[in-house]
Amino acid sequence: MSRSDFLSARERMLMRIAQTRDVSTAGLPHWARTEDGKWTFTSDGDWTGGAFVGQLWLAHLADPLRFPISDAHSALARMLPRAERRTAFKGFGFYHGAALGSILFGDETARDAAFTAARSLQQMFDPTLGLIPLGQDAEEASAVGIAESSIDTLQATGLLYWAADQLGDAHMEDVANAHMRRVLEIHVRPDNSVIQSSTLDPQTGKVLRTHTHKGYSDVSTWGRAQGWAMLYAAHAAMVRPKQPLWRQYAVRVLDWWIHHVPGDLVAYWDFDDPAIPTTSRDTAATAIAAAASLRLASALGPVDGAKYQEFAERTVAQLASSYLTPIAPGDQRPLGMLTGGCFTHKAARDIDTAPDAELIFGSYFLFESLVILTGLVPTGRI
Repeated sequence: MSRSDFLSARERMLMRIAQTRDVSTAGLPHWARTEDGKWTFTSDGDWTGGAFVGQLWLAHLADPLRFPISDAHSALARMLPRAERRTAFKGFGFYHGAALGSILFGDETARDAAFTAARSLQQMFDPTLGLIPLGQDAEEASAVGIAESSIDTLQATGLLYWAADQLGDAHMEDVANAHMRRVLEIHVRPDNSVIQSSTLDPQTGKVLRTHTHKGYSDVSTWGRAQGWAMLYAAHAAMVRPKQPLWRQYAVRVLDWWIHHVPGDLVAYWDFDDPAIPTTSRDTAATAIAAAASLRLASALGPVDGAKYQEFAERTVAQLASSYLTPIAPGDQRPLGMLTGGCFTHKAARDIDTAPDAELIFGSYFLFESLVILTGLVPTGRI
């Protein structure tokens, strides 16, 4: 796919972002029906809303007249009640929804929101467990105990590293490093596949069991679990180039993905579902893989990173050509929808029951990748 093709895909996605903004009067988008693009919204963004705010920051960069910065401010305001809730997942929302605004525009409103969330995450660190647990306000907290962890909690690290740099906070840096190390140790298997979740002893920190509560089975490799490991290990490798451990983990989990993803580069929702090839794909996990590959390519440099740059470009091209709604006669769907996302087949909440949909976080990571590949944001900046 040429640069002009990437630019065309970016423009289609901008059209979808504008259409979503115009109908987001009651909340933030969570997922949309493939057949007509109708969104399910949450009032405060849930764990996913920061992805849409992140799209608005990037859209303002691409076209400030069509996407005034007030769009991002209005969407971010809906998320603010989540900044001090006890959930490790807010690291995702407040990195892309808030820190991104500070990184790209020096926006003080975004910076303050990101700092609030980062300090709250720092306070959640449990030294006995050696990590930040899911937290009592996490979306699946009602189904787990107080000492539950998951690979998803690496979402805390991007925000913590950014805030530690901005604040010169050595303790926050230590928390980010300890959390990163412990979560990867527990959840990356010897063969470099990833187990999603773990239950720890709250008195000793000992791992009592590992399991995959959103994947096919307790021992399967859920696509998005591998995706989160790739993304945050690669992000850490990018922002902490003097720490070889993060590069090593990123290479391990990304190479596993590259060797196991189907030939068309679009992952199934779970790599071990026996119904493959007639089960759901997951374009969201696939978009996360592309974004992770771009980060690792940046971390490794033009020679060692070339393999991951090329893989990211091929993955983005496949998503844009096969799953991004096109301009086509008779197709009434909004342009620029990333279809084919699978929230999970084992949703703990009704609001997440979407095995074939547009997932806002998948759309964010595809758009972010297109923004980088078209040169709007330099590689390694976000």
